[in-house]
Amino acid sequence: MTSDVAGTAPDQPEPTGTNQVPVTPAVARSRAGRNVPVSIAVSLLLGAAILVSLLTVRQIFVGVVAVAVAIGTYELVGALRRGADIRVTLLPVLVGGQAMVWLSWPFGRNGLLAGFVLTVLACMVWRFRGGVEGYVRDLGASVLTAAYVPLMASFAAMLVVPEDGVARVLCFLILVVSSDTGGFAAGVWFGKHPMAKVISPKKSWEGFAGSMVAGIAAGILSVMLLLDGQWWHGALFGAALVCTATVGDLVESLIKRDLKIKDMGNLLPGHGGLMDRLDSLLPSAVVSWLLLRLFVPA
Repeated sequence: MTSDVAGTAPDQPEPTGTNQVPVTPAVARSRAGRNVPVSIAVSLLLGAAILVSLLTVRQIFVGVVAVAVAIGTYELVGALRRGADIRVTLLPVLVGGQAMVWLSWPFGRNGLLAGFVLTVLACMVWRFRGGVEGYVRDLGASVLTAAYVPLMASFAAMLVVPEDGVARVLCFLILVVSSDTGGFAAGVWFGKHPMAKVISPKKSWEGFAGSMVAGIAAGILSVMLLLDGQWWHGALFGAALVCTATVGDLVESLIKRDLKIKDMGNLLPGHGGLMDRLDSLLPSAVVSWLLLRLFVPA
């Protein structure tokens, strides 16, 4: 699973006019901005791990989400420290993030909300140790981290709770992967018109169109076949997730540009950090839970 949804590649400056050159496989690889074979291999390994958790004991998926939350939180905290010397209250955010994920499993929204509020309170108190200077800045970044990573990721954990939870998670993942794949291909081969040039120079409207076509098609098929939903439910679901995945990707790109860093980390070869793969998944998890709950009640 990757996050370059609107069609193209990790954020780095590129010369203008490259879209005028006839595309060969070597050029496509260069324009992708990453080592595509390695990137695909890592994505397949991550996908296989998730499928194993879903197709054995589905609650294991909650543990997968918890591990991803811990790693993603650590990477984001490190990036904020490196890029802007912002000191997030790491321990409360890490512990609180795990509380959000695991409380959302048996207690749903109430457990998630309780975990988030307690995490914010813990951050307020923990930051007393750093004194007055930078208190508001550091606390704000701590709350942002808690909301951005564990709070949103917990909605993915809540997807798996119902009896048909495996199908719900698969719909969510299929949509994000399809959106990314369609956008990546369309952006690399046809991308000419930048979508948000200042934020992410390689994101194109052609890539977004590719994401939308692939996302809607995948949404219709997955919702109808896996959840016995209506075709128009799937179409709306697909279109919504393409938008949230694109927004999530652009938000993380904006954060990285503000911090003047290329990647959140270097854990995954060909990808960067895990947060560089979670950016499109996090907001999409929230919308997936909301829309699937509305369209196909458990």
